[in-house]
Amino acid sequence: MNPLISAESLLAATTRPVLIDVTWNLSAPAGAPKAAPGRDAYDAGHLPGAHFVDLDTELAGPPGDGGRHPLPLATTVEAALRRAGVNEDSAVVVYDAANSMAAARAWWILRYFGVRDVRVLDGGFAAWRAAGGEVTTDVPEDGKGTFTATPGQVPMLDAAAAAELAATGVLLDARAPERFAGEVEPLDKVAGHIPGAVNAPTVANVTADGHFLSADELRARFAALGADGSKPVGAYCGSGVTAAHQALALQAAGIESAVYVGSWSEWITDPDRPIATGRPTTAYRST
Repeated sequence: MNPLISAESLLAATTRPVLIDVTWNLSAPAGAPKAAPGRDAYDAGHLPGAHFVDLDTELAGPPGDGGRHPLPLATTVEAALRRAGVNEDSAVVVYDAANSMAAARAWWILRYFGVRDVRVLDGGFAAWRAAGGEVTTDVPEDGKGTFTATPGQVPMLDAAAAAELAATGVLLDARAPERFAGEVEPLDKVAGHIPGAVNAPTVANVTADGHFLSADELRARFAALGADGSKPVGAYCGSGVTAAHQALALQAAGIESAVYVGSWSEWITDPDRPIATGRPTTAYRST
């Protein structure tokens, strides 16, 4: 199933899926007060019937040794999805403000915990408005969903598996080149990347207006980075959010992948783990 749905297709749908708004500000610190920018944006206007789910508190666990956005508890995800009205057989569409960074995290988390039919609104809220979709400030009543969260339904990497994949397969680092190279590090205490990783900045997965590249364009992009489906592929980033965006783009290109949820913010908690710096000279692959 295509993991993306266009605003036009959603508007034309005869049966409305469960809608979940996960608008989130990447620069807002984990654990920010709940008058956070994402909730403010939702309150200012959202798709009719959409429920707000908070990325920091409902799609991630508390920051710590597991990274800045570790896996949430199954009970936390279950409660959030039941509140949104999700049942075992529900079709779900998740969206954020535009470029799907937060929506991709929701897409991955929901699949990991067993939601079988979940897609991301391509272009997000901005695309919905551009297509003439209705916007409301009405907040729907809490749903009475029956979904039961069961973890482990899609592949996930831990630190050891990420290191092995970097050596034997393709491990894509979704961060900006300067962070990959260790030239700057605005969020984590240590700069650099996992040795053997391939830099594939997530922003290149989408156009300036937040729509994903076509499947053919994504396949060409990933093939140029060595991720052509011939070897196992994984993704990581700073805290496991943009890595999910990479996994979503790979899925749209027809390439299965695993996500290292702890990502760089967990990797650096063990001083014995190796760290590489510098920009690669060929094919984006470091040594």
